[in-house]
Amino acid sequence: MPGTPVPKHKWVGAGGVMIAGDTWGDPNGRLVALMHGGGQTRHAWKGAGETLGAAGYHAVAFDARGHGDSDWADSDAYGPDFMVEDLRSVTRALGEDKPILVGASMGGGISLVAVGEETIAAAALVLVDMAPQTEPEGRKKIQEFMAQKPDGFDSLEEVAEAISNYQPHRKRPRNLDGLAKNVRLGAGGKYRWHWDPARRAQLNNDGSRRERLTKCADQLTLPTLLVRGGLSDVLSEEGAQSFLKQCPHAEYVNVENAAHMVAGDRNDIFADSVIGFLKRVAPPA
Repeated sequence: MPGTPVPKHKWVGAGGVMIAGDTWGDPNGRLVALMHGGGQTRHAWKGAGETLGAAGYHAVAFDARGHGDSDWADSDAYGPDFMVEDLRSVTRALGEDKPILVGASMGGGISLVAVGEETIAAAALVLVDMAPQTEPEGRKKIQEFMAQKPDGFDSLEEVAEAISNYQPHRKRPRNLDGLAKNVRLGAGGKYRWHWDPARRAQLNNDGSRRERLTKCADQLTLPTLLVRGGLSDVLSEEGAQSFLKQCPHAEYVNVENAAHMVAGDRNDIFADSVIGFLKRVAPPA
């Protein structure tokens, strides 16, 4: 749609899928790979990317396959293994063999699998509102939000209302122009979310997902930070504490007045917490 930012870069991911992304900061700085949640795009990380770049890091945020400006894939090519390979392709293209991985929700799961199964030798790991033990009701709400209006919305006002209903703690924007990067305008003038509906059919069932993530968490030895949104209904305090028992060397930050989309709700606190952690365990230079 008009007004949607053009990606600064494109890379070739697994199976030839083109991955679109943006970067901030000094290309010679340590690379921080920012991975968004399911149904989001790279734009969710814009504020954090700018802050990391200003702190001396080389930050990259990219649209996962089937999201935003990245290519859609075959319907059977949306599993975590494909996304881990996309991540590795992007970090290698940027010349970093030991990146810092920061992942929210779906992106956190991809980061955890990449490190836990030794596909990527990361310098540090930041998990944002994601751990092996999450709440079924919270995940269900996300799935219901993503599944609504499969034939599209009639107006940006309807899009804004849907987002407001899902995130009632956020103030609804008066100017709807910013929504352009979250939707695409299809046939018949309908607005549809900026992701491939086929991706949802390839989501792991909760049992196999949790088992795999648990095994990966058992393998963690690198510096790790878990960031939870204090209002989150996806990662409960119980789920966070379970991960911290499993990974006792991990550090923990609970961001008050933030829900599942922590960086979007309180980017100031989020960025400060992450940068403070990274400067101690993986300095930018």
